[in-house]
Amino acid sequence: MNDWSEFTLALVAFFLLHSLPVRPAVKARIVSLTGAKLFTLLYSCVSILALGWLIVAAYRAPYVEIWPSAAWQHMAALIVMFGVCLIIAFTLARPNPFSFGGSSGTEFDPAHAGIVRLHRHPLLLAFFLWASVHLLPNGDLAHVILFGLFAGFSLIGMKLVDRRTRRKLGADEFEALRASMQQAPLLGSFARDHVLIRATAGIALFVAFVVLHPLVIGVSPVAGLY
Repeated sequence: MNDWSEFTLALVAFFLLHSLPVRPAVKARIVSLTGAKLFTLLYSCVSILALGWLIVAAYRAPYVEIWPSAAWQHMAALIVMFGVCLIIAFTLARPNPFSFGGSSGTEFDPAHAGIVRLHRHPLLLAFFLWASVHLLPNGDLAHVILFGLFAGFSLIGMKLVDRRTRRKLGADEFEALRASMQQAPLLGSFARDHVLIRATAGIALFVAFVVLHPLVIGVSPVAGLY
């Protein structure tokens, strides 16, 4: 397609996928048929495919420049993406009762909250930073729409997840848990996080991102530096 139809269709499909199946009544019906683990696996795979299609559709959309690309934009994107990779590395396998996945209270220690001590929604923060910084070197209309919506979706998601968690835990428990976490020493919060291992994993993830980006997306993240 050489018009906007594929991008529009991919965009609508992506947001329908992330709104309808996760509604409590719809999700409960699907889980009753597939089981919770299979639902999570299938939903994750379909979500990745939908995201990939949307990104490809944005590249295929007509090019309408809003601002030109510059070397500093690509450098800024690389620097921020390094931080995003570290955030992801420090978030994986970490109990977080404030996240959209949640965890039981017995798994989470407010005195050793790790990255949750800095931000209650680290994965949504990483998604917001990824989307926001990708706006810089992608100043055409399709990508401004794409990454702008993702950035806004992340910010709205933080508020929605907070609202759901507050309702689930109760306002008093939610505030008490947040207060006890914030009162814990910052450095002590990372004492059990295997900082060196997680930092190494973050660096490895960043290297993989740089190497695989041109193979998966078709554009090298370092090409705009020179």
